[in-house]
Amino acid sequence: QVQLVESGGGLVQPGGALRLSCKASGIIASIYAMAWYRRGPGKSRELVAYNDNGGTTTYADPVKGRLTISRDNSESTTTLQMNSLKPEDTAVYYCQALSTNGHRYWGQGTQVTVSS
Repeated sequence: QVQLVESGGGLVQPGGALRLSCKASGIIASIYAMAWYRRGPGKSRELVAYNDNGGTTTYADPVKGRLTISRDNSESTTTLQMNSLKPEDTAVYYCQALSTNGHRYWGQGTQVTVSS
């Protein structure tokens, strides 16, 4: 089992920045990839960023150049640095861990609101 806890959400003005963190615990050695998803108001959940142990990193087109995913394996933490935020980035953000046992684990989510 893997447990994930997100933090760092909040209210920010357009053009501002936030840094989300996802702390993993449990059988973390089984994790081969981490991802961030989001669900905006009235929208379906979408993949925002992905990073795996092979070095593959991908971003959704709407966030390219503004959001950066990074992993600190020594701290079992995955972060999502979000710059130049837009109102359309408003969503609940979730981190996901992909395990070698085939399971996908989710955090509880953290709210990001971009508004003036």
